Amino acid sequence: MEKQPNRRRDFLKESVASAAGLLVLPALPSFSFGAINTEAVQPLPVNPYLAPRIKFAVIGMNHGHIYGQTDAVIRGGGELVACFAKEADLLAEFSKRYPQAKVANSEAAILDDPSIQLVLSSITPVERAPLGIRVMKSGKDYMADKPGITTLSQLAQVKKVQKDTGRIYSIMYSERFENRATVKAGELIQAGAIGKVIQTIGLGPHRMNVKSRPPWFFDKQYFGGIICDIASHQFDQFLFFTGSTKADIIAAQVGNTHFSQYPQFEDFGDVMVRGNKGMGYIRVDWFTPDGLKSWGDGRLTILGTDGFIEIRKNIDPAGRSGGNHLFLTDNKETRYFDCKDQDLPYGRQLVDDILNRTETAMSQHHCFLATELALKAQNTAENVTFETN
Repeated sequence: MEKQPNRRRDFLKESVASAAGLLVLPALPSFSFGAINTEAVQPLPVNPYLAPRIKFAVIGMNHGHIYGQTDAVIRGGGELVACFAKEADLLAEFSKRYPQAKVANSEAAILDDPSIQLVLSSITPVERAPLGIRVMKSGKDYMADKPGITTLSQLAQVKKVQKDTGRIYSIMYSERFENRATVKAGELIQAGAIGKVIQTIGLGPHRMNVKSRPPWFFDKQYFGGIICDIASHQFDQFLFFTGSTKADIIAAQVGNTHFSQYPQFEDFGDVMVRGNKGMGYIRVDWFTPDGLKSWGDGRLTILGTDGFIEIRKNIDPAGRSGGNHLFLTDNKETRYFDCKDQDLPYGRQLVDDILNRTETAMSQHHCFLATELALKAQNTAENVTFETN
């Protein structure tokens, strides 16, 4: 889950309640992290437009993904005007990077402001859907960090409110939207570089960093389970690259194979999925070794009728610097693409959609289907255990 450096977080002590009393949750335990490494979130994004195209705000900053979310919207022409969090230290860190945002005295102050058109959030995962419901009911669009929804019950509530209000409920599937090599792969495939896509293989390994994790990280009632959480990225990519508009879970399994001290945790999960236009295999885990110079060797292989693409998202163990490495093999040759300068259009497209009420960044059906598949796989996954001797 971590893509930004560890940041200090205090979590709610009181019970968490959803919009209109739809969901009541156990109290989130109190916990704090070390201070944010501000160097890792530089440089500040530049708004390329002559004037701001929309005004937006942030509510809840419990995961460092909020910085990538905010930067994407700023690059797309958004003006960050307000922010709010219950955790004073998180708010102070966010305000240090974005001093232009007025610190609101409550969530309601943002929701009641008619000039704000979009709200972003990386609040604790189980709280994201209830917050999104409140945002949409206030007449604003919403972008959540993934997982944007943690149960099928939440999904049903969100879909109903989204349909009733006509607002946008977007989930930042950052392994596609914020990975330049993955964006480049979409362009190549659209141009016919590997023919018709048959299958995607998405691997999402992560490093545990046990000492830096809050208590809720080890309890899936707060984040939905390993497939719900991490694999939502891979389901998004499976749907996008195969062009599937419906799909079924063929098989799924999860397990806590190594961390018995955390009985409500899952460290491994994999899924086979079949759509109406292609197939997919997904594997996610928490076993990135400390010797790797990245939080995870995220990979995506896209098999086509006339070739294949392999993406090394974060690191090339063979020695190339940085991330965003793409390899394309067709009937003539193997080519390497360094995608570090590839445009990232998601933020710009989302702002376009807010202004024009279109679906150029991601269709609402796609957004919800990727999450629905992750939730169904999580719920139906066989729990794997191994003999200890």
